[in-house]
Amino acid sequence: MIHYLLPSVGFFYKANLHAHSTVSDGKFTPVQLKELYKAQGYSVLALTDHELLVDHSDLDDEDFLTLTSMEYAFVEKQDYFSSRTIELNLFAKDQHNTTHVCYDPSYVIHGEKWRAPLVKCVGAPFKREYTIECIQKVIDEANANGFLVSLNHPGYSMESPEFFGQLDGLFAMEIYNHISFVSSGVFDYNPAMYEDMLRRGKMLYCIAADDCHSDRPDNVVNCDRYGGFVMIKAKELTYDKIIGALERGDFYASQGPLIDELYVEDGKVHIKCSPVKYIAMNTEHRPFGGIRIAEEGKYLTEAVFDLPKGQSYMRFDVIDERGRHANTRAYALDEIEQ
Repeated sequence: MIHYLLPSVGFFYKANLHAHSTVSDGKFTPVQLKELYKAQGYSVLALTDHELLVDHSDLDDEDFLTLTSMEYAFVEKQDYFSSRTIELNLFAKDQHNTTHVCYDPSYVIHGEKWRAPLVKCVGAPFKREYTIECIQKVIDEANANGFLVSLNHPGYSMESPEFFGQLDGLFAMEIYNHISFVSSGVFDYNPAMYEDMLRRGKMLYCIAADDCHSDRPDNVVNCDRYGGFVMIKAKELTYDKIIGALERGDFYASQGPLIDELYVEDGKVHIKCSPVKYIAMNTEHRPFGGIRIAEEGKYLTEAVFDLPKGQSYMRFDVIDERGRHANTRAYALDEIEQ
């Protein structure tokens, strides 16, 4: 029997799950961002503008889908740049759901501020505090009102799992945030933080995203687009199917390499991918993973590992010759048919 970890049926759709337009502090309009990403082979774009939830379904066509989403921030001190922050992306499960949860109009400080008085919200205006209790309330309200919630750029936010590891109800965290490096020099690649969350029993998924803001051309080295993405496996490019795939974890995060297949058969884990230099299995404890390394001048396109015993999870890290990673989510071993 074959147990597919990435679905065997359907298509991979390339997605950027973190982008800013002129609705908040981005330099390109939503229409321009659609044109840019579609030209680069993307099928899905989440316009996660700060504090404003906008339905962009008018941009959708048979080859391109927008996710109704927003970024929601908690700031430790008055000065953002010297503060620790918790910044969340909220993805609406219903594309036309633009009702805000825990709405605080004082946070609408960018872009199309005229939208603030028109916002539909659940309950009374909300006063945010940088506390676990307040952040947890927002996550709980978001989940209860039909949103998936992810944690953004913990490196750039100067955060650690000792703080955000206390939170429940996140469906994912950014294992890589592209703009953090090309605009700020913060290499926001966070496998150790992701691993820490898993070892705390937080079986969330991992996302790579651009978090694009600028209008730099595509061909400059510090372009903040196309550096972090997810590949979503779904039967078709519809809102329900894409959100369902995200909710199930039928995707992987990447800075460049592509993973074609991932499955278990007869106690072995098989992975197939684009040409890379390293394929690694990570598990809860050090000795139970493994790595395959390409010989000098050669590349790997597949690898086989023994299904680890006595571990709670496994995940895979694929690394190309430029040092770019593709990361699968963690797979709970007790859920895998053997």
